Amino acid sequence: MSHGASLRSALKKRKLLKRPSEQTHLRALCHDGALVGGLSLSYRLTPEEAFGPLTWAMGGAARGLKLLDVRGQRPMELHVRVGEQLEKWAVESVEGLIHNLNDLFKDDATVARIISLGEWEDMLQLWCLSASAVDELRAMRLLE
Repeated sequence: MSHGASLRSALKKRKLLKRPSEQTHLRALCHDGALVGGLSLSYRLTPEEAFGPLTWAMGGAARGLKLLDVRGQRPMELHVRVGEQLEKWAVESVEGLIHNLNDLFKDDATVARIISLGEWEDMLQLWCLSASAVDELRAMRLLE
């Protein structure tokens, strides 16, 4: 069995494929729209533009975050309401935002994690998965 076929088989077994695809790499599967929780974002998207779609995709308590203000460009300072607290995040890029979001909810199993799969077809390929699915896929070395 080829690597691509074994990857698709492992994803299908875990119900992480929306539909069949001939793609053989996670980035390509994501771009093809075949991954459950997969997102393709333009590289031109700024952190404040990605904030809503990412928190929506993460679900749970992440949907309660509010972006109150944005200052500067690089790094961009995001003023985020987390419950009753106001946090100021300095982020350089969407990947910096992803790091902050994942860190904020690292202990909340009800919030999906965002994994950056890298670039494919000039777009950033992201995958939103439960923490347990991330751990399982890492143990299987599928996220390397």
